[in-house]
Amino acid sequence: MSEPVPRLRAVEAFPVEHEGRSCVALRDPAGYTDAIVLLHGPLLEIVSLFDGGHTVADIQAAVMRRHGQLVERRQIEEIAEALDQQGFLDSPGFAGRRAVIDGAFLASPTRPATHAGGAYAGEPGELRAMLDGFFAPPDGPGPIDGARAAEPEGRGRSAAPERRGRSAATERRGQSAATEVRGVIAPHIDFHRGGSAYAWAYRELAERSAADLFVIFGTCHAGMEHPFALTRKDYASPLGDVRVDRDFVDALAKRARQDCFGSELAHRVEHSIELQTVFLRHLYADRRDVSIVPVLASFAHEAMHRGQRPDDDPRVPRFLEALAETMAAGRRRVALIAGADLAHVGPRFGDPEPVGAPELARIEREDVAMLESVAAGDPQAFFESVASDGDRRRICGYSPIYALLRSLGGAIGSVKRYGQWPDPNGVVSFASVVFE
Repeated sequence: MSEPVPRLRAVEAFPVEHEGRSCVALRDPAGYTDAIVLLHGPLLEIVSLFDGGHTVADIQAAVMRRHGQLVERRQIEEIAEALDQQGFLDSPGFAGRRAVIDGAFLASPTRPATHAGGAYAGEPGELRAMLDGFFAPPDGPGPIDGARAAEPEGRGRSAAPERRGRSAATERRGQSAATEVRGVIAPHIDFHRGGSAYAWAYRELAERSAADLFVIFGTCHAGMEHPFALTRKDYASPLGDVRVDRDFVDALAKRARQDCFGSELAHRVEHSIELQTVFLRHLYADRRDVSIVPVLASFAHEAMHRGQRPDDDPRVPRFLEALAETMAAGRRRVALIAGADLAHVGPRFGDPEPVGAPELARIEREDVAMLESVAAGDPQAFFESVASDGDRRRICGYSPIYALLRSLGGAIGSVKRYGQWPDPNGVVSFASVVFE
């Protein structure tokens, strides 16, 4: 019988303080376990050697060399067994767990509201009150003006690419009724941290777009094998299911000439699209029958790390061109949404030092400079603005923002709101941008 060689899965590790002690927390971004494991001291040292290259005997020897102490074999085995039971080890036990979870998702007609009760309220009445509250001044833009709310005037128009020449500084109240919102960037941070920023984007969408189909580009935080992932599953929410336009999805997948469902499992726990669907359901439940095309994206960071541009992977332009063709060929009025946060800086994300006021100011300056290329509707300039420093700020919405800008074909944007959630251990920034 071969010697056990424990291997930790590719999970997220980040520093935390717990009961006065510095620890490292392990969490699974792929959602195969809800557990969070705290490691400190000798336990952290032992688990750091669960790399698939050290047997239990090797781990014993390494600890002995470092500290002159023998850790009993059974102790190490019990640590490995406990982590395996929680789903943190790459093992036959985990393979079985994953097969059951993946099979249940693929067999379900809907994508569950995975983050209800966590990132946002899970009870419908509480959720509606929460969402309405985000529109309230001074942080919010004010309630949606029912008299101005856009309604469909017929079929046959879409957000097909065209260039508009309006200034990014144009204010909403001074705009002509003819200027229709074609796309927005909204955050995907938890509602209780950035809810008012969502409202700045979605108020414009409600008042100045007659779309009844929304293509939502979302960040895939866990990464994917494929640059894009579609699903035909309706998105569940506490306010009711948000229907996917399956005919559009199938037509898009056929035109894209690539495997658009090979990474569909990434939709199972990814929150970047889920949070947008909750807002859409709230906005349109009593006003309009709407549907969505959910598109997870993961290609911009991959291109940057290869020293390439996104379009160097032929699957990227082929998918986005197929999207434009499908919008142009259909009879739906289409608007585009990118669920995208910006910077992620601090020890929580791998930086050595906590984030203080000077660092927050630097992050804002660099974010604002980057947003100039976004508001200009220039996907290549946006890509380069992030890649130029190796993505030092860890821009979370890299792929969905690029996809939206390229799909809008030079539409001019206006930054409506910029915000930060300034936790010293891990600041996250975000913005609301509206495109005409």
